[in-house]
Amino acid sequence: MSASLRHETVLLEQAVAALRISPDGVYVDATFGRGGHSRRILEQLGEQGRLLGFDKDPAAIAAGADWKDRRFELVHSGFEHIAVELEKRGIRQVDGVLMDLGVSSPQLDDAQRGFSFRFDAPLDMRMDTTSGQTAAEWLADVDEDELKKVISQYGEERYARAIARAIVAQRIVAPIATTKQLAQLVASVVPTRELGQNPATRTFQAIRIYINRELEELSLALPRCAQILASGGRLVVISFHSLEDRIVKRFMREKSSPPPLPRRLPIRAIDIPPPHMKLAARAVYPQADEITANPRARSAVMRVLEAN
Repeated sequence: MSASLRHETVLLEQAVAALRISPDGVYVDATFGRGGHSRRILEQLGEQGRLLGFDKDPAAIAAGADWKDRRFELVHSGFEHIAVELEKRGIRQVDGVLMDLGVSSPQLDDAQRGFSFRFDAPLDMRMDTTSGQTAAEWLADVDEDELKKVISQYGEERYARAIARAIVAQRIVAPIATTKQLAQLVASVVPTRELGQNPATRTFQAIRIYINRELEELSLALPRCAQILASGGRLVVISFHSLEDRIVKRFMREKSSPPPLPRRLPIRAIDIPPPHMKLAARAVYPQADEITANPRARSAVMRVLEAN
């Protein structure tokens, strides 16, 4: 891997430690990326252990294609299909699942992927480049109200209406085909922005999340991952923005709480069925030294859920 596309794995030691690796266990790295977490998991597995890595990005699959380890298998699939793919392999339960959400450094740093406004490149933004609409294709005909809704909801952008209106007006003149075109257009209608933040940051985030169905797939994957955990197995999730973390936090809180009961039902506390899962640790954040070495770690938060 070239230095420019190198990925610094966030919360590497903390995440693998949270899995509590059993040498003979079966584990899933739901977001293989460039294999940082997977390498460390394999270091702790014994001869009978097993690790399956999942990723929808063909570049990530290519990066792990030459791994020669009989304990490891890499699957080209999004994490919402984990249960189905495990079933195909005769696996019904696992001892741990690790999810490292969001876009990776190689995806951001590869200009041709179209994720970043730092480069002038085709406006693609797909994590799986083998399927689905590109961002440019979607922007070419999306309804203005729908565009405003996406930018507002997924980017938490207060100027969403002005941005959507400008995009619709511009595409009448010429297609918006590159990252530079989109970034400049957004900057022209956003009057202010936080110090040090590009005016297009929130819009790029919103379109990327929408194109890749990131939040929908996360909402589908979390319960499926929880269902395949063996007793004592752990689900470890690292998220990088508030929209992801909100979904993860709510899900883990619900799974670790007793089942809801009708109001005013006369039942003793001792008779309330215990939850099937529990929160295994408080939220974990990167330390200052990791953020200094890798500024992209600054927004990370890790949460852990354990099956009883």
